[in-house]
Amino acid sequence: MSVYFCAYRQHDIHHDGQATYALFKLGAILVPINPSFNATQVVSALSHLEASHLIISAEANLPRKDPRSNLPLLKNLADDLSQPKLQSAVVPSLKNIITVDNSAGRVDLSAYKSLTPFSSVMSQLTADGHPLPPQDLSPHDIVNIQFTSGTTAMPKAACLSHRSILNNGAQIGDRMLLTPNDIVCCPPPLFHCFGCILGYMATATHGSAIVFPTESFNARATLKAVQEEQCTALYGVPTMFLEELGLIGEGEVADEGFQHLRTGIAAGSSIPAELMKKLHRVLNLTELTICYGMTETSPVSAMTTTDDPLDKRINSVGRLMPHVEAKIVSPTDKSQILPVETRGELAVSGYLLMKEYWDDSAKTVEVMIPDETGKVWMHTGDEASMSPDGYISITGRIKDLIIRGGENIHPLEIENCLLAHEGIADVSIVGVPDVRYGEVVAAFVIARDHGSNAVRSEEIQQWVREKLSSHLVPKYVFFLGPSEPFPKTASGKIQKFKLKEMAVKRLMEQ
Repeated sequence: MSVYFCAYRQHDIHHDGQATYALFKLGAILVPINPSFNATQVVSALSHLEASHLIISAEANLPRKDPRSNLPLLKNLADDLSQPKLQSAVVPSLKNIITVDNSAGRVDLSAYKSLTPFSSVMSQLTADGHPLPPQDLSPHDIVNIQFTSGTTAMPKAACLSHRSILNNGAQIGDRMLLTPNDIVCCPPPLFHCFGCILGYMATATHGSAIVFPTESFNARATLKAVQEEQCTALYGVPTMFLEELGLIGEGEVADEGFQHLRTGIAAGSSIPAELMKKLHRVLNLTELTICYGMTETSPVSAMTTTDDPLDKRINSVGRLMPHVEAKIVSPTDKSQILPVETRGELAVSGYLLMKEYWDDSAKTVEVMIPDETGKVWMHTGDEASMSPDGYISITGRIKDLIIRGGENIHPLEIENCLLAHEGIADVSIVGVPDVRYGEVVAAFVIARDHGSNAVRSEEIQQWVREKLSSHLVPKYVFFLGPSEPFPKTASGKIQKFKLKEMAVKRLMEQ
């Protein structure tokens, strides 16, 4: 089966939807690629997958950046774009490049005969008028390869099936109580499971409308879309919601027109309690749900309901989805199942597991581990605990734990504490090397005020000392300016490994 590599840039959602559903029906494998990938990463991905077709826009658009022409990337892929037949020495499997013009005339691709305009493909299909014959597809076929988000390392290619993504999307919509009357605003990107499955699959299975505000995330455009389209649901990761709330809090966007909102999804990383409370109060998201999952599990394995008690929606990621099992195991002995209300590594099993990492059996066996009965479990790398009534609480990534003098410190606990400080707009906690303790706490802070009233390091440290305890007080506080945002993946997750690198560099410069 051919692998189809689709580099969607979200400009023309009509094109995206046509291609996505057509590829699924055809039985080809859809591989959405992160638009922030550079030429080397794109070549590596295409070569790894032996991709045969590429669908790409004339320009790439990333949050808070000017449009970037994709022509240099295309010239890097093809030997000579002026030739009628596409040839690629760097990706020999590549047979066709289909282009979508989203450049408003800024990029002229008309002279490059190796490229096939998307419009010509559609014209040919309309002229032929023949329905697609049966493709003899299996629900268990790989239909979607999603690259993991890369918050800690280079992304891996997770192979998902028809059965896993369709059923996961349907169950997500069920938990949100979606109906054909709902209008879902979906700013997360389509190259990520959030847009592709929580967006497309959850709404399509329930007949709900879906609104894509902009080509790449823009907080102002998202709020405007909610107001103008009278959206009933809003999706986002914490950093997106924080930016939206900031615009409303600063009066740049009117705090009206959100009365139709009732539900939505907050996912992507742990949701701080203070953020959850503000979303309820400011955006009327009283039935906001929390999703937890990972690319390798199609992606959602646990989720709150619209009527879960507030404390459950603040302090947990809900209960398991239907037909999903979970266990908490020792991070050092994965065969040891830990008792209820004990922190350990979360492992899940069920229909939603990926089939494998594409052409990478070594990494696959590292995370997909059979138990003594032969049942395969996905070991998530997330630290979690489970309550007696089945609610799962995520306390952070195992790799993000800060071990200070032999004592485990959970970044989320300190982040929650600091987000309650009125002078702090956003914060991320990481561990940095220390001669005495091995690791100590460092806080990266974006202050609300950058002038004379800006919050100071000593004030931040005292706040934690009073609210929590002395060993959780950040030894170092690093401030990021208005033009220096957190390093993030294109799906909005903070890349803590880059913050650690920044901290070490700053300390060496002192």
